[in-house]
Amino acid sequence: MTTVQSEYHVRANGADIFVTDTGGDGPPVVLLHGGGPGASGLSNYSRNIDALARRYRVVIPDMPGYGRSSKHVDHRDPFGYLADTMRGMLDELGLATAHLVGNSYGGAAALRLALDTPHRVDKLVLMGPGGIGTTRGLPTEGLKSLLAYYTGDGPSRDKLAAFIRNYLVYDGGAVPDELIDLRYRASIDPEVVATPPLRRPSGIRTLWRMDLTRDKRLRRLGTPTLVLWGRDDKVNRPAGGPMLLNLMPNAELVMTSHTGHWMQWERADLFNDLVAEFLSPASKLALS
Repeated sequence: MTTVQSEYHVRANGADIFVTDTGGDGPPVVLLHGGGPGASGLSNYSRNIDALARRYRVVIPDMPGYGRSSKHVDHRDPFGYLADTMRGMLDELGLATAHLVGNSYGGAAALRLALDTPHRVDKLVLMGPGGIGTTRGLPTEGLKSLLAYYTGDGPSRDKLAAFIRNYLVYDGGAVPDELIDLRYRASIDPEVVATPPLRRPSGIRTLWRMDLTRDKRLRRLGTPTLVLWGRDDKVNRPAGGPMLLNLMPNAELVMTSHTGHWMQWERADLFNDLVAEFLSPASKLALS
């Protein structure tokens, strides 16, 4: 099955956001992608869109800094900027509320949007989200590799292949060359090279803003939340899963073995089943 999709741009928070929209009749589900080099909505969720579109209207934006969207990101408060922009996109689409599904960087944006305006988010699905305990230890080797992509001798296909195959997934041999090539071409957009969207935080204030577990609102956030985390995640520490489970009053946690940072790609069938069920009004996983 191939889902019929429309493509368009919307103007939100001063940015042009490229959106792929299945246009279905079901409740809206917004898929927010990760922040790795060359990422985009369609490439990150290529194995999930058709399955979810059977029951939901699936909206897949390219986040600011990526794909066919504007490349500017406010690095003083990046998660806040992303949340404001995605909320503006919802406004432009006439969506008072939506389910949010976020991977890594997109997970941090989704969680920040829910913290800032909980009435706009029906349910949350967070896969290895960023911003979880980030001030409580040194960066992981995977995060160091990601942040070093545009530094030193600059981007290269070999650097990207090493990041994806060594850190993003559990089984690097399962990643086809075509995917590496697609992401590499996107990663060397001159505008992106000049101002990479994901970079090391500059200053203590920015660093603390990006650690969402230090936000006191997290303990009061009643949004039903499904946290998914690969036990072998080398980018964002799997310890973040139990941390969110203990901090959030309305959270469920599913952790899987032999799974890295890209659960929606590596364990696509399981991911699709869990998410479709959780977002259903009759879900046994759904929390009151």
